[in-house]
Amino acid sequence: MTVAHINRIGTAVPEHDIHHGFVDYARTMLDARKAAVFSRMAERAAITHRYSHLAMGDLVEGEVDAQDFYRRGAFPDIGRRMAQYEKTAPGLAEEAIAALGLNGSVAEITHLVVASCTGFTAPGLDQHIAWRLGLRPDIQRTLVGFMGCSAAVPALRIAQAAVLADPAARVLVVNLELCTLHLQETGDLETALTFMLFGDGCAATLVTAEPEGFAMADFRAATIPQTEDLITWDIGAQGFLMHLSGGVPGKIAQALREDLARGDDGGLLRGEGTQAVDLWAVHGGGRTVLDAVESGFGLAPDALAPSRAVLAAHGNMSSATVMFVLRRMMADAVAGARGMAMAFGPGMVAETFRFRKV
Repeated sequence: MTVAHINRIGTAVPEHDIHHGFVDYARTMLDARKAAVFSRMAERAAITHRYSHLAMGDLVEGEVDAQDFYRRGAFPDIGRRMAQYEKTAPGLAEEAIAALGLNGSVAEITHLVVASCTGFTAPGLDQHIAWRLGLRPDIQRTLVGFMGCSAAVPALRIAQAAVLADPAARVLVVNLELCTLHLQETGDLETALTFMLFGDGCAATLVTAEPEGFAMADFRAATIPQTEDLITWDIGAQGFLMHLSGGVPGKIAQALREDLARGDDGGLLRGEGTQAVDLWAVHGGGRTVLDAVESGFGLAPDALAPSRAVLAAHGNMSSATVMFVLRRMMADAVAGARGMAMAFGPGMVAETFRFRKV
């Protein structure tokens, strides 16, 4: 029986660590009362670093970024942001793919799956990657767009389907997000807090039938009823507009508690309980999201340590985040360890799959 495996994961982030600089900048957008609340929330966010393709500017001189892309009172329109995406995204993708160490086997790649929700261009990022790497001209390409933070799981599901259809398939999956491309100039506290979470990053994954790394199985999605307005990602005249409701963690915790209480195999836990899972690869949408998963499933305090470590080191990189968590796990996991990957996105949907270290 053919089984698809995550053989290797390579990651890359831009060079500019902007977390503390952004926190300082955000305070200048807000009135004194909101700035005080923002500062308290920033201290509790459990984020130490976030990276951007743009370097922070001199805030004393009024610069938002050193490249003058974000100019106070004249933030860029959607056209400039998409041009920046087309210019920047392929290079970051190439860095992550290089970290895979494919060396001379690039020509053996048969499928390319790219997931991204922070930019659009045609020819697409998938084609730019194929050109840069010199991939075969008949490569089968799939672009997963605008599915938000949960998109890594559907992208892997597509890779699994390709391997199950053809055991000789070698699938390259790329999750790339330039979240800092959509900063908004605003005095709204909730919007400022949302942008305090996000950073840029890319993960590249090799999926084949070769028994190395994590064996994937049992992909399953669940939409949480009456949550469609809690996470939204709309295209505006000045970039993509993110809405991330403070009600998200509560809904996640409630849904997971209900799933845990199920005795049948129809839920995310398949009726087996949390004891059937050794490794939890959960997308770090924020500290409160990870707290909600821990609380909802009644997990041990250290169960989500890899997810919390990625959040601290990189923030929320949207669809790339859960792949950073899986990469962190892969080196240390013992053979036979059973895992569950989970990411949440607009809908509100939980995308999951089971995996096992081989």
